[in-house]
Amino acid sequence: MGTELVVHHLPISTIYMIVFPRLVDCHVHFREPGLEWKGDLMTESTAAYFGGISVVCEMPNTNPPTQTVAALQDKIARAQRATEYCDARFFFGATNASHLVELENLWTNPELAETKKRCSGLKLFLDNSTGDMKADDDVLSAAFALCGKLGITLVAHCEHAPTNNSYCITIPYTGPATHSLRRPPLSETRSIIAAIDLARVHKTKLHIAHLSTADGLEAVRCARAEGILVTCEVTAHHLFLSTSYYDCCGAKVKVNPPIRALSDRNALWEAVFRGDVDCFCTDHAPHTIAEKNDTKNPPSGIPGVELLLPLLLTAANGVWPHPTDPPPPSWSKYRLTHETIIRMMHHRPNEIFSLGLSSELVTSVDSGCKWMVDEKALHSKCGWSPYNGWNLTGKSSVMDS
Repeated sequence: MGTELVVHHLPISTIYMIVFPRLVDCHVHFREPGLEWKGDLMTESTAAYFGGISVVCEMPNTNPPTQTVAALQDKIARAQRATEYCDARFFFGATNASHLVELENLWTNPELAETKKRCSGLKLFLDNSTGDMKADDDVLSAAFALCGKLGITLVAHCEHAPTNNSYCITIPYTGPATHSLRRPPLSETRSIIAAIDLARVHKTKLHIAHLSTADGLEAVRCARAEGILVTCEVTAHHLFLSTSYYDCCGAKVKVNPPIRALSDRNALWEAVFRGDVDCFCTDHAPHTIAEKNDTKNPPSGIPGVELLLPLLLTAANGVWPHPTDPPPPSWSKYRLTHETIIRMMHHRPNEIFSLGLSSELVTSVDSGCKWMVDEKALHSKCGWSPYNGWNLTGKSSVMDS
């Protein structure tokens, strides 16, 4: 099943070109339609291309949301017109019963077979995030049942709304650092357990989006031991950032679910090295710097699609890129390998989301190039990055083109 890694030694001995199969970022928000001042299909696909990402799975919380066949077809048409850089697939969304009717029609109507090929599955928000797409409680069980019946992968944004609401009442927002306190690890764990309970009942293929906590990982491990079909992903920001980064970046690192303490970040790396995590992704979610500088209620979301692969290549070179936090303890025992990057950015997303990708080697990277991130040189429309000034080793060869 795996693709052999191909390493070409160029005449300059310090440069090592590596060719990967098509790499997938299975969780992005490209903002079109309706939110194009933050980003659009052309700008964000260009960022993906320069970052070495060939395929993206884009989320439904646009305006209008992707909750009907017509909205999905509109996105597909926009992507075909807008970009030649990146193969965009799209998740369906649902907040009420009528959206599930649309999804069932998409999956069962032969006349929609070509449209269905561009759909990666159903995305459910178990609490509100950007776009306020929290699914109605009476829709959750029906959604899990439909996806179980039709074999649709259900991706869950797992935060427990009652827990978040309770903490937000007792902890006022006084700055970005309080965001991690108002949406605590307990919220994610409770929500993951609830989603697993529904997947158990309905035999649903459940994928946990942007898993961020040690206890959430343990819930996933227990479910797998029980034979439940559950997979998970981790983001670059949950792997490389921690709550200490609020001090220098403020709202630039405000995201849902929030960045966590070092103990949770370290647990994620341990799980990656053990093979307990299926996919690397970014949850790429651009906002303008003016929006992020709003002191009252800055939006949650971090851009990252252009830097995911370089961050991982840096880790594969044995270099911890974070300028302040120490590396996780597991770094003394393990090394991230190129084979793991291929598994988590090609093989597993290809299998989980039925992307139909071949293992042809097409993504060329310079694994030894040392460089510094300059946010103004990146291609996302938002023009900023929490990784600005970080020293990285390794990048896609097209970054120099």
